[in-house]
Amino acid sequence: MLTLYSFGPGANSLKPLLALYEKGLEFTPRFVDPTKFEHHEEWFKKINPRGQVPALDHDGNVITESTVICEYLEDAFPDAPRLRPTDPVQIAEMRVWTKWVDEYFCWCVSTIGWERGIGPMARALSDEEFEEKVKRIPIPEQQAKWRSARAGFPKEVLDEEMRKIRVSIDRLEKRLSESTWLAGEDYTLADICNFAIANGMEKGFDDIVNKTATPNLVAWIERINARPACIEMFAKSKSEFAARKPFAKSEEQAQA
Repeated sequence: MLTLYSFGPGANSLKPLLALYEKGLEFTPRFVDPTKFEHHEEWFKKINPRGQVPALDHDGNVITESTVICEYLEDAFPDAPRLRPTDPVQIAEMRVWTKWVDEYFCWCVSTIGWERGIGPMARALSDEEFEEKVKRIPIPEQQAKWRSARAGFPKEVLDEEMRKIRVSIDRLEKRLSESTWLAGEDYTLADICNFAIANGMEKGFDDIVNKTATPNLVAWIERINARPACIEMFAKSKSEFAARKPFAKSEEQAQA
Protein backbone atom coordinates (compact mmCIF):
# COMPACT_ATOMS: atom_id res chain seq x y z
CA MET A 1 0.00 0.00 0.00
CA LEU A 2 1.26 3.44 -0.96
CA THR A 3 0.41 6.63 0.90
CA LEU A 4 1.89 9.95 -0.17
CA TYR A 5 1.95 12.84 2.29
CA SER A 6 2.39 16.09 0.38
CA PHE A 7 1.42 19.67 -0.15
CA GLY A 8 -0.53 20.52 -3.30
CA PRO A 9 0.89 19.76 -6.77
CA GLY A 10 3.72 22.24 -6.88
CA ALA A 11 7.47 22.38 -6.24
CA ASN A 12 8.91 19.33 -4.45
CA SER A 13 5.51 17.77 -3.75
CA LEU A 14 4.75 17.70 -7.46
CA LYS A 15 7.67 15.37 -8.23
CA PRO A 16 6.35 12.15 -6.63
CA LEU A 17 2.74 13.12 -7.31
CA LEU A 18 3.34 13.30 -11.05
CA ALA A 19 5.59 10.22 -10.99
CA LEU A 20 2.83 8.20 -9.33
CA TYR A 21 0.26 9.28 -11.93
CA GLU A 22 2.67 8.71 -14.82
CA LYS A 23 3.43 5.21 -13.57
CA GLY A 24 -0.27 4.48 -13.04
CA LEU A 25 0.24 3.36 -9.45
CA GLU A 26 -2.62 3.26 -6.99
CA PHE A 27 -1.94 5.31 -3.89
CA THR A 28 -3.67 7.16 -1.08
CA PRO A 29 -3.00 10.91 -1.17
CA ARG A 30 -2.72 12.60 2.23
CA PHE A 31 -2.80 16.35 1.83
CA VAL A 32 -0.70 18.20 4.40
CA ASP A 33 -1.81 21.84 4.63
CA PRO A 34 1.15 24.22 4.88
CA THR A 35 -1.15 27.17 5.63
CA LYS A 36 -2.05 25.37 8.87
CA PHE A 37 1.57 24.33 9.48
CA GLU A 38 0.47 20.68 9.52
CA HIS A 39 3.93 19.48 8.48
CA HIS A 40 5.17 20.66 11.88
CA GLU A 41 2.44 18.91 13.85
CA GLU A 42 3.50 16.04 16.10
CA TRP A 43 1.41 13.51 14.14
CA PHE A 44 3.35 14.29 10.98
CA LYS A 45 6.74 14.42 12.68
CA LYS A 46 6.12 10.82 13.72
CA ILE A 47 6.07 10.04 9.98
CA ASN A 48 9.01 12.28 9.09
CA PRO A 49 10.89 13.62 12.12
CA ARG A 50 12.33 16.40 9.94
CA GLY A 51 8.85 17.82 9.41
CA GLN A 52 9.21 17.92 5.64
CA VAL A 53 7.02 16.84 2.76
CA PRO A 54 6.74 14.85 0.62
CA ALA A 55 6.95 11.55 2.44
CA LEU A 56 5.95 8.19 0.98
CA ASP A 57 4.74 5.33 3.17
CA HIS A 58 5.07 2.00 1.36
CA ASP A 59 3.80 -0.84 3.52
CA GLY A 60 5.11 0.86 6.65
CA ASN A 61 8.45 1.91 5.18
CA VAL A 62 8.74 5.69 4.98
CA ILE A 63 10.77 7.17 2.12
CA THR A 64 11.60 10.89 2.18
CA GLU A 65 13.21 13.45 -0.14
CA SER A 66 11.26 14.13 -3.32
CA THR A 67 13.78 12.94 -5.91
CA VAL A 68 14.70 9.90 -3.83
CA ILE A 69 11.00 8.98 -3.69
CA CYS A 70 10.82 9.16 -7.49
CA GLU A 71 13.83 6.88 -7.87
CA TYR A 72 12.42 4.53 -5.24
CA LEU A 73 9.23 4.15 -7.27
CA GLU A 74 11.36 3.09 -10.25
CA ASP A 75 13.10 0.43 -8.15
CA ALA A 76 10.02 -0.78 -6.27
CA PHE A 77 7.73 -0.99 -9.30
CA PRO A 78 9.89 -2.08 -12.26
CA ASP A 79 6.88 -3.35 -14.22
CA ALA A 80 5.11 0.03 -14.18
CA PRO A 81 5.80 2.48 -17.04
CA ARG A 82 9.42 3.54 -16.78
CA LEU A 83 10.52 7.09 -16.02
CA ARG A 84 14.20 6.20 -15.90
CA PRO A 85 16.21 5.15 -18.97
CA THR A 86 17.78 1.71 -19.26
CA ASP A 87 21.04 2.87 -20.85
CA PRO A 88 23.67 3.72 -18.18
CA VAL A 89 24.82 6.84 -20.01
CA GLN A 90 21.27 8.15 -20.25
CA ILE A 91 20.64 7.29 -16.59
CA ALA A 92 23.69 9.37 -15.70
CA GLU A 93 22.43 12.25 -17.85
CA MET A 94 19.03 12.06 -16.14
CA ARG A 95 20.70 12.17 -12.72
CA VAL A 96 22.81 15.16 -13.68
CA TRP A 97 19.55 17.05 -14.24
CA THR A 98 17.84 15.80 -11.08
CA LYS A 99 20.94 16.63 -9.02
CA TRP A 100 21.12 20.09 -10.57
CA VAL A 101 17.49 20.93 -9.85
CA ASP A 102 17.85 19.80 -6.23
CA GLU A 103 21.12 21.60 -5.57
CA TYR A 104 20.77 24.77 -7.66
CA PHE A 105 17.56 25.52 -9.55
CA CYS A 106 15.15 24.71 -6.73
CA TRP A 107 17.00 26.80 -4.15
CA CYS A 108 17.14 30.09 -6.03
CA VAL A 109 13.48 29.85 -7.02
CA SER A 110 12.59 28.86 -3.46
CA THR A 111 14.19 31.96 -1.94
CA ILE A 112 12.18 34.27 -4.19
CA GLY A 113 9.09 32.22 -3.35
CA TRP A 114 9.71 32.62 0.36
CA GLU A 115 10.20 36.37 -0.03
CA ARG A 116 6.95 36.76 -1.99
CA GLY A 117 4.73 34.22 -0.28
CA ILE A 118 6.07 33.17 3.10
CA GLY A 119 7.26 36.58 4.27
CA PRO A 120 3.75 38.09 4.29
CA MET A 121 2.40 34.95 5.99
CA ALA A 122 5.04 35.15 8.70
CA ARG A 123 4.56 38.89 9.24
CA ALA A 124 0.82 38.39 9.66
CA LEU A 125 1.50 36.47 12.88
CA SER A 126 2.00 38.18 16.21
CA ASP A 127 5.42 37.83 17.83
CA GLU A 128 4.00 35.22 20.19
CA GLU A 129 2.30 33.26 17.42
CA PHE A 130 5.41 33.35 15.26
CA GLU A 131 7.69 32.06 18.02
CA GLU A 132 5.21 29.30 18.80
CA LYS A 133 5.25 28.18 15.18
CA VAL A 134 9.03 28.40 14.82
CA LYS A 135 9.82 26.34 17.91
CA ARG A 136 7.91 23.40 16.38
CA ILE A 137 10.19 23.34 13.32
CA PRO A 138 12.70 20.52 13.89
CA ILE A 139 15.44 21.79 11.54
CA PRO A 140 17.45 24.80 12.82
CA GLU A 141 18.21 25.98 9.28
CA GLN A 142 14.50 26.09 8.52
CA GLN A 143 13.87 28.10 11.65
CA ALA A 144 16.47 30.60 10.45
CA LYS A 145 14.83 30.72 7.01
CA TRP A 146 11.46 31.55 8.55
CA ARG A 147 13.08 34.38 10.52
CA SER A 148 14.75 35.69 7.37
CA ALA A 149 11.45 35.58 5.47
CA ARG A 150 9.68 37.45 8.27
CA ALA A 151 12.35 40.15 8.35
CA GLY A 152 12.65 40.23 4.56
CA PHE A 153 15.63 38.84 2.70
CA PRO A 154 18.40 41.40 2.03
CA LYS A 155 18.35 42.95 -1.43
CA GLU A 156 21.77 41.55 -2.28
CA VAL A 157 20.51 38.02 -1.51
CA LEU A 158 17.44 38.47 -3.70
CA ASP A 159 19.54 39.96 -6.51
CA GLU A 160 21.91 36.99 -6.41
CA GLU A 161 19.04 34.50 -6.43
CA MET A 162 17.51 36.23 -9.44
CA ARG A 163 20.88 35.99 -11.19
CA LYS A 164 20.87 32.24 -10.52
CA ILE A 165 17.32 31.95 -11.82
CA ARG A 166 18.40 33.58 -15.08
CA VAL A 167 21.33 31.16 -15.32
CA SER A 168 18.89 28.29 -14.74
CA ILE A 169 16.44 29.51 -17.37
CA ASP A 170 19.24 29.94 -19.90
CA ARG A 171 20.48 26.40 -19.25
CA LEU A 172 17.02 24.88 -19.66
CA GLU A 173 16.30 26.88 -22.81
CA LYS A 174 19.59 25.90 -24.40
CA ARG A 175 19.12 22.21 -23.65
CA LEU A 176 15.52 22.19 -24.87
CA SER A 177 16.58 23.85 -28.11
CA GLU A 178 18.68 20.72 -28.73
CA SER A 179 16.35 17.96 -27.52
CA THR A 180 12.66 17.34 -26.93
CA TRP A 181 13.31 16.22 -23.36
CA LEU A 182 16.09 17.06 -20.93
CA ALA A 183 17.85 13.70 -20.84
CA GLY A 184 17.39 12.87 -24.49
CA GLU A 185 14.49 11.76 -26.65
CA ASP A 186 12.57 10.13 -23.80
CA TYR A 187 10.49 11.75 -21.07
CA THR A 188 12.11 10.92 -17.72
CA LEU A 189 12.44 11.95 -14.10
CA ALA A 190 14.76 14.70 -15.34
CA ASP A 191 11.72 16.36 -16.90
CA ILE A 192 9.39 15.73 -13.98
CA CYS A 193 11.79 17.10 -11.38
CA ASN A 194 12.61 20.24 -13.34
CA PHE A 195 8.98 20.78 -14.38
CA ALA A 196 8.08 20.80 -10.67
CA ILE A 197 10.05 24.02 -10.31
CA ALA A 198 9.62 25.54 -13.78
CA ASN A 199 5.87 25.07 -14.18
CA GLY A 200 4.04 28.38 -14.00
CA MET A 201 7.17 30.52 -14.25
CA GLU A 202 5.51 32.35 -17.15
CA LYS A 203 3.33 33.91 -14.45
CA GLY A 204 5.81 34.30 -11.61
CA PHE A 205 8.76 35.32 -13.79
CA ASP A 206 7.05 36.47 -16.97
CA ASP A 207 9.77 38.96 -17.83
CA ILE A 208 12.31 36.16 -18.41
CA VAL A 209 10.10 33.14 -19.17
CA ASN A 210 7.81 33.76 -22.11
CA LYS A 211 7.24 32.60 -25.67
CA THR A 212 9.54 35.26 -27.09
CA ALA A 213 12.51 34.90 -24.75
CA THR A 214 12.27 31.16 -24.03
CA PRO A 215 10.14 29.47 -26.71
CA ASN A 216 11.61 26.01 -26.17
CA LEU A 217 11.17 26.11 -22.40
CA VAL A 218 7.56 27.29 -22.71
CA ALA A 219 6.81 24.58 -25.30
CA TRP A 220 8.30 21.94 -22.97
CA ILE A 221 6.16 23.18 -20.06
CA GLU A 222 3.09 23.04 -22.30
CA ARG A 223 3.96 19.51 -23.47
CA ILE A 224 4.12 18.22 -19.91
CA ASN A 225 0.94 20.01 -18.86
CA ALA A 226 -0.84 18.36 -21.81
CA ARG A 227 0.14 14.84 -20.77
CA PRO A 228 -2.88 12.81 -19.51
CA ALA A 229 -1.13 11.98 -16.23
CA CYS A 230 -0.40 15.65 -15.55
CA ILE A 231 -3.98 16.68 -16.33
CA GLU A 232 -5.24 13.95 -14.02
CA MET A 233 -2.84 14.95 -11.25
CA PHE A 234 -3.97 18.58 -11.22
CA ALA A 235 -7.64 17.55 -11.44
CA LYS A 236 -7.45 15.12 -8.53
CA SER A 237 -4.92 16.72 -6.20
CA LYS A 238 -6.05 18.90 -3.33
CA SER A 239 -4.35 22.27 -3.12
CA GLU A 240 -3.64 24.75 -0.36
CA PHE A 241 -5.05 27.43 -2.67
CA ALA A 242 -8.73 27.85 -3.48
CA ALA A 243 -8.04 28.41 -7.18
CA ARG A 244 -4.56 27.23 -7.94
CA LYS A 245 -2.51 28.80 -10.68
CA PRO A 246 0.87 27.03 -10.83
CA PHE A 247 3.50 29.22 -9.16
CA ALA A 248 1.78 32.56 -9.64
CA LYS A 249 3.61 35.39 -7.93
CA SER A 250 1.35 35.37 -4.86
CA GLU A 251 1.14 31.61 -4.46
CA GLU A 252 4.55 30.16 -3.64
CA GLN A 253 4.52 27.42 -1.02
CA ALA A 254 6.44 26.97 2.20
CA GLN A 255 8.39 23.91 1.18
CA ALA A 256 9.78 23.16 4.58
